[in-house]
Amino acid sequence: MSVLDMIIQQSINGLMLGIMYSLVAVGFTLYFGVLNVINFSHGDFFMLGGFMALILYGIADTLGWTQNVPLLIIYLFLGSMILTALIAIITARICVKPVSKAPMLISLLVTLGLGIAIREAVRVFYPRGSDPKGFPTLLPQGSLSIGNIVIRYENVIIFVLGVLVIVVVNYLITKTKMGMAIRAVAQDGEAAMMMGVDLDRTIDITFLIGAAVAAVAGIMNGFYYGQIMFNMGAMMGVIGFSASVIGGLGNVYGAIVGGILFGLLETFAAATLPMGAENKRVFAFFIVILFLVFKPTGILGEKVYERV
Repeated sequence: MSVLDMIIQQSINGLMLGIMYSLVAVGFTLYFGVLNVINFSHGDFFMLGGFMALILYGIADTLGWTQNVPLLIIYLFLGSMILTALIAIITARICVKPVSKAPMLISLLVTLGLGIAIREAVRVFYPRGSDPKGFPTLLPQGSLSIGNIVIRYENVIIFVLGVLVIVVVNYLITKTKMGMAIRAVAQDGEAAMMMGVDLDRTIDITFLIGAAVAAVAGIMNGFYYGQIMFNMGAMMGVIGFSASVIGGLGNVYGAIVGGILFGLLETFAAATLPMGAENKRVFAFFIVILFLVFKPTGILGEKVYERV
């Protein structure tokens, strides 16, 4: 394989990972923008989305509803998004909103504890929850070869789905009244309430969108790797937060750029560095640290509003 072929192949692989990282990073950005809270439990909703899909698949298999694969995939995505979003809204009302006005250290500790609680609940209550769980293979298998470059069909579907989700989220945020309310609260919550915006409802919608998008990423992760684990949300949370900071915390477009950049860093490190496969994330985080030393506001800059 030539150098050019390797660059193209790893770029394709990096985009695959990056689109999943971007979906998780968008959630961090939404929470920070609306509540000024860094929600470290967000990665565990990514994990929860995958397990919800696995539970729903088991129910469908028991009832004999697995013959129609396209409908089954839609059922898994919609069902997991709804269930994960409901849990996110409930936990937000109980744990996150009461500390949203507290010092950021308090909210960090609360959301970190919430993530651990979700993770351990899955480990304890899901049968043999500590073991890796095989994920159903529902997407088309096989690949397309262009010279030495191999493109798997399932990867194309995952990538297109991720892009569609990002487009839908962008439309909701920028083109709808609900998105206008979210942006108004992000700019100035008190002024938004004075203009008639329901703050509690807006916060619930923010958590609904963030958790639903994380659930989509969790299912995509299951399809991509063929398995899920109860603790996979811990690392994904760190990656998603790092991606959002790279792009500019509070900037949705920055979260997308940061996620894709992190995915590219991982794949190129795995392909080119000695023992790269084992240390790809070490390299990626090292580059992130260097990047933030020289540009701490991120690629596109933090969304900072001046309140007067």
